[in-house]
Amino acid sequence: MYRNALTAPADLDGWIAEGPCGVEHRDGGLVLSSTADETALVAAGRGDHAHFTLWCPEVFPADVEISWDFKPLNGEGLAMLFFAATGTGGRDLFDPSLATRSGHYPQYHSGDVSTLHVSYLRRKWPAERRFRTCNLRKSPGFRLVAQGADPLPGPEDADGHYRISVRKLGPEVRFAVDELELFTFHDPEPLGAGRIGFRQMSPLRAHYRDLEVKELS
Repeated sequence: MYRNALTAPADLDGWIAEGPCGVEHRDGGLVLSSTADETALVAAGRGDHAHFTLWCPEVFPADVEISWDFKPLNGEGLAMLFFAATGTGGRDLFDPSLATRSGHYPQYHSGDVSTLHVSYLRRKWPAERRFRTCNLRKSPGFRLVAQGADPLPGPEDADGHYRISVRKLGPEVRFAVDELELFTFHDPEPLGAGRIGFRQMSPLRAHYRDLEVKELS
């Protein structure tokens, strides 16, 4: 249904960045990193504004499988995927009546965005590095609805790319890395069609390639 190699600037035509999103195309894919001076933002009490979200312009149907290759390059941080994302009240994610977003996380988890979001590389804080999990949350409300072990290594041990996949069919959500299922979630109020977006927390730099979305039935 949708395939994007993410190898060239034209592959990001129409994509929308919110926050300090740095983009580089190399090694057959896309490198994302924050362009913010996080140290200065932390000193100013605005450290949480060093992070960003990059949205795909397509609106996908409710039942899809989303997969992509991912490799952490360097830096502690966090990687996340938003999916089935819309504005609250049935509005489009980019409806002008929604509050302005700038990459600051509360705007996504407790604002006027309706979405599921899976954080699959969590290395930002010491507690996340001590006990590594993948978390699925549902917004608005920042509700933790599923959790599983995180098998991904940090940048120092990453051996090539890892295939990340999210499968959403009816009320069932499945998350896997290299075909290893890490959690499932039965949603009593399943979300419908919506957009997908990559989110990163500084200072992580990561490589993405071969994004694919398949419609399920």
